[in-house]
Order: sequence, then structure tokens, then C-alpha cells
Amino acid sequence: MAQKHPSNKLTALSVKKLNKAGWHADGNGLYLVIESSGAKRWMQRLVVQGRRRDIGLGSVKIVSLDDAREAALRFRRIARSGGDPIAERRKAIGSTLTFKEAALKVHSLILPTWDNEKHTKQWLSSLENHVFPFIGNIAIGSITSTDIMTVLSKIWVDKPDTAKKIRQRLQLVVKWARAQGHFTGEDPIEIAEAALPKVKQPNNHFKSVPFDNIPSIFDQIEQSSLFPSTKLALQFLLLTACRTSEVRESTWDEIDLEQKIWCIPAERMKMKTQHNVPLSSAALDVLKKAYDIQTDSGLIFPSPMNNRALSSNALLHALQKRLLVDATVHGMRSAFKDWVSETTNYPNEVSEMALAHAVANKVEAAYRRGDLLDKRRSMMQDWSDFVIGNENKVIKLVGKDIR
Repeated sequence: MAQKHPSNKLTALSVKKLNKAGWHADGNGLYLVIESSGAKRWMQRLVVQGRRRDIGLGSVKIVSLDDAREAALRFRRIARSGGDPIAERRKAIGSTLTFKEAALKVHSLILPTWDNEKHTKQWLSSLENHVFPFIGNIAIGSITSTDIMTVLSKIWVDKPDTAKKIRQRLQLVVKWARAQGHFTGEDPIEIAEAALPKVKQPNNHFKSVPFDNIPSIFDQIEQSSLFPSTKLALQFLLLTACRTSEVRESTWDEIDLEQKIWCIPAERMKMKTQHNVPLSSAALDVLKKAYDIQTDSGLIFPSPMNNRALSSNALLHALQKRLLVDATVHGMRSAFKDWVSETTNYPNEVSEMALAHAVANKVEAAYRRGDLLDKRRSMMQDWSDFVIGNENKVIKLVGKDIR
């Protein structure tokens, strides 16, 4: 005669007194699991759609024996009828978990992957301003395209850039909820977007100047009354064609004077790959001037206000407000690119490597192994000679090692 599985074997008192590590059966696949640490939790072992599954029912501190039995019986019935109790439970969570709670969970998950504090704050504040007031309290499992329309329609035309970011963040939250089993059905963001009007994308290129104007801008910077660190940072940026943040946060230990290279570590690069910048004679001359006024911060161009890195707007303000140049600092990189394309025979990949751009072509990326340093060194020296206004002039760094 087949032995019956135990039913209601445990008691509230035995659950409290048991301390032996292991799985202690109660019935209906329900077990009291005691860890070696003494922690106690409920688990149910079931065959779900032909596969053995273990379902966690919570800590003994939170879930009583009676509640655990009730949940175990309910899940067993679902499994016997061919359903999936795990999927049913996740779906049930989706009916109570609000969109705001889901978004906060997603934010906490991706927070460790960000190294930009400003972006971290903007990600959450954009949802607090444009999303949570309208759909924050709606259950994530109940979100519809109508709800998404309510959010996006308010900013779709007037604030297209903001709308694009909000759409991406909405999509990330819904994808997370779908992966967790809290959301099922068609993508509400995709449906809502199809119903919104087509908006012409604005021209987001950074405003630049003709490359012929760069030598006079360089001289204008030299003759200005800007703070020395700001002046030298702008000149160094022009000569190296690097991004604003890369120059602002540059440190002396990144400079190799012997090899005449500025080695920017991967964590400071947009593409998260180390970037070696060959230093021209004029760039070295800027470094010599910066060394003569260095502080104990380790920064090459520290702010005269607080000895920290120059602010993100310091160079832009100096260029546009003080020097009255109708362009962005980032746009100077475009001028460099135009100069290479229109006046030199350097291949496109050399200038792209100098700008530390990602290689869009996967085949080209696979075959590009080196960093074309020798070719870039020659190109940056030619650019330097052009920028300082005398292509035959050579500036030599004198004196000892300035690191």
C-alpha cells in the first residue's frame, strides 16, 4: 500500500523550536527550510508543467504557518490544473506594484552602472516631473497605451528632447516589469508612440566656426584677461581636439613628457576606452605654462575659485560671453574635423581616432587593432602649426621634466 505524504505535520510550536538545519516537511510540498545561520523560511516544491520547481513563500518572521499552508494549497491547485503558480504570483504582484515603485526599483538597479552624478539625478527627476504625477500610482501590470499617451502627449511637441528621454525611461521600466512577470501584453509605449504626431527632429549639432577662424580665436584667447587656468584649458582643448570634460578633469599624472603623450584613462572617456593623445609642440608649451602656476590639486587646469576642476560651463562662458565667439566649445572639434577633411590628405580613420569616436562599421572595428598613434602625432603637429598661426614655427619645451 502506497504511503501517504504527510499533511500538516508541523505545528506552530515545532516551527518555533526546530533549529536543525535542513528541509522539514509539512505536507502539500511545503517545507520549513532552516539555514545553518538559523534563519527560517518557507519553500514549496512542486511539479509545474512537467518540471520540478521550488517556490519561496517568505520568511517565518513574516509568513505564519497557516498562511504558508494556504499559499501552498493554492499553488498546488494551480499546478495540478496545468497552470504556473510562479507566473500567477508575479502577475499578482504586478497588480499591486505601482509604476513609481517599479521605476524606483529600476533606478536602484542601474544606479551602480552610472558614474555621472548629474545624469543620475536627472533620470529620476524627469520621472518625478513628467511621469509620477500622472501614472505613478497606477499598478505596473495595468499600464496601458492610454496612460503612456497621457504622459508623452504633454511634452511630445514642445519638448521633443525631453519626450525622447522620458520614452526611453518608460520603456526601460516596462521591460523590467515584463522580465519580472509583472507585466504582460503588447508594448504600450510602442502603441502610444505610433499614435503621436511625427515631430521633426531638431538639428542638435554643436555650433561650430569655420576652421579658418581657429588661429584668430587662439590668439584672442592668448590676449584675453581670462583666468590663466581657463585660458590655458581653452588653448589646450583647441590644440588636442578633445572633449571639454576630458580637458577640465585632466591631471598631471596622465602626462608622459618623455613619450609626449597625454593618456586619458578609460573611466574618463565617453566610450570607456583609454585614449592616448599625442602632444604637439604647442600643446607642450601650454603644459609648461600650466606647470608654472600649478597647485597641489594634481589638476592641470584647476579652478582659481576652489582649486577643483573647472565647472562644466566655465569654458563655454569664457568662449561665448567673454570672447564673444558664436560657437560651442565642443564645436571646436568640428572645426578640427573640417580642417583635416578639407586641407589635408590624412585618412578619415586617423581623424576619427583623434576625436575618440566609436567605429560605426563593425567590420572596420574588428580589423582596427592599433591606435594609429604615429599618424595622429604627425596630424596633430600639423594642426598645432595651423592653430598657432605659423605653420613653419616650431615651439620647443625647455627645462626639466614638468610632471
